Amino acid sequence: MNSARLQHLIPGTLVLLLGLTVVWLSFTREPAESFLFPRLISVVMLALAFWNFVRAATGLAKVGTGFTASLLVTIAPGVAVMIIFIFFLAKQFGFYVSSTIAFVAIYAIYDPAPHSDPKSWAKRVGVAIAFMVLMYGLFSILLKVQTPRGMFF
Repeated sequence: MNSARLQHLIPGTLVLLLGLTVVWLSFTREPAESFLFPRLISVVMLALAFWNFVRAATGLAKVGTGFTASLLVTIAPGVAVMIIFIFFLAKQFGFYVSSTIAFVAIYAIYDPAPHSDPKSWAKRVGVAIAFMVLMYGLFSILLKVQTPRGMFF
């Protein structure tokens, strides 16, 4: 087994294990009606993870060369924001407020527009608010999914 194949197999295995964990958690938590949407999504994601794993194990995944040091440096700030969001912000401030903060932070990190320009910040905040309104409509109104509650809502 060569290193290029391992660079597909290791992440494929980790994603499959994560998918199995999420499916197990979504099917073992109560109340069951609150987990209907997460169950549906987790099963679809598990199927995709399994397909990705099979492609990696059989050598069919030949796209890319795996992770490079420059790629890790590029994605590290976004991963850091997501870790802070998952473990601290969502529990403290609630899903929608913390998602808005995380969205603006990630947008600001990866947006090539200058940080000194007020128009670029207005665009970032405007897009984040529009996205959160869409998320609120989807999760709270349409799907009636329970989201983490925090200090604000």
